[in-house]
Amino acid sequence: MKPIPRISTRGYYDLTSGKTLKTNSYYLYPKRDFKNLMGSKEFTIMIHGLRNDNAGAIAKVLLAKNRLRKLGYRFPVVGFSYDSNTTGAHLIKYAKRSLVTGQVIAKKNGRNLGKFIEDFNLTSPKTKIRLMGHSLGSQVILSTLEYLAKKKQNYGVVNSTYLFGASITEDVPSSKKYGKIIQNIIEKKITNYYAPTDEVLSWADNERHVKGPLGLNGAVGKPVSKYHQKLVKPKNHRFASYIAVLNSFP
Repeated sequence: MKPIPRISTRGYYDLTSGKTLKTNSYYLYPKRDFKNLMGSKEFTIMIHGLRNDNAGAIAKVLLAKNRLRKLGYRFPVVGFSYDSNTTGAHLIKYAKRSLVTGQVIAKKNGRNLGKFIEDFNLTSPKTKIRLMGHSLGSQVILSTLEYLAKKKQNYGVVNSTYLFGASITEDVPSSKKYGKIIQNIIEKKITNYYAPTDEVLSWADNERHVKGPLGLNGAVGKPVSKYHQKLVKPKNHRFASYIAVLNSFP
């Protein structure tokens, strides 16, 4: 089987504390697949959530790729694989700690993914880049947009963004700070697929691990014009359930 192309920062952060272990930006695997993307029309980057090791990250890309194919999307789908398999995430007593560590790592990865997008855009400025994120992957995306917003030449560098079961907070699309970032960096739109029935986000909200997740009841306040949301009914919080209810792309 052909390897799934991915941008990776595996082993860059400590899985217990979130401490930075390596300062290089990212590595690409296999490199030739990314060379082939140069000058292409577009591609989509899939960013997984918490509790995914490298194999989990690959599985999520495959799920996205297969579903998008069925919806008529013919362009490449690559993965962003990061240290989200934090220590003790599967044990209730360590759930809070491992989620906090995951959030720290996700935020730090904004620089890594942002750097990839900048580098790629320099060599292939006409290629459209779309981002898809599940759960904690929404935090990676938000931090990436924040990183990119530091430079004017990055305005409009991300064509569109799709969030599923997002764990970032519900005030993000209407906040002064992030609203401006969304409007500047995303060229077309950001779509949030939210589900009031999502059991994991409900639990995170009730336990106050995430105060008002965007993926649970959608946005509050007056979101910026590039923000859109769709109510969906996935079977559960898993990415497989969310991607199964996606009925059009891009």
